[in-house]
Amino acid sequence: MATSTFRSKEELVEELYRRPDDIKAEIIDGAIVPMSPTGGKPSRVSGLIFASLLAYEQISGQGYALPNNAGFIVNLPHRGSFSPDASYCLGQQLDQDFVNGAPVFAAEVRSKNDYGPKAERAIRAKIADYFAAGTQVVWDVDALRAKTISVYRAGQPDQPTLYTLDDEAEAEPALPGWRVAVNTLLS
Repeated sequence: MATSTFRSKEELVEELYRRPDDIKAEIIDGAIVPMSPTGGKPSRVSGLIFASLLAYEQISGQGYALPNNAGFIVNLPHRGSFSPDASYCLGQQLDQDFVNGAPVFAAEVRSKNDYGPKAERAIRAKIADYFAAGTQVVWDVDALRAKTISVYRAGQPDQPTLYTLDDEAEAEPALPGWRVAVNTLLS
């Protein structure tokens, strides 16, 4: 008789806690899905976004900027967690556990394998999941090829605003007043 491999969300979250700190993963379709380490440029870009978010946190006195590999537990039919490359949360308590609920803002910085039709579908699906979980704004950051930031908003998920090296990107309405020069992130 075959045994079921079904694991509850709670069991999957516990497994995420047991993963080594340096191995990023998310819960997708009832499984732990490891995520490849990123290269130097995407890692630097996510760090620069985090640094700018941290400055915003200190000025605004509200919420928390979180760097790459922070875990957010969500309750969606096909997704149980996110681990954005940089993020900002409001209203959640921070402790030693994963953050409960979605960030208000998430940045996804593309790595070298995040191109092509299959990767595009995966990125669009993840952005839709962010919005379904309650995220207001998602950045799709292309630091390697186009050097652009596509800003997706929950209210208009199919109409991203595209920012190039000559622009200042923003995350309205999630982070009022926060702006960062794209060339300082992607040059």
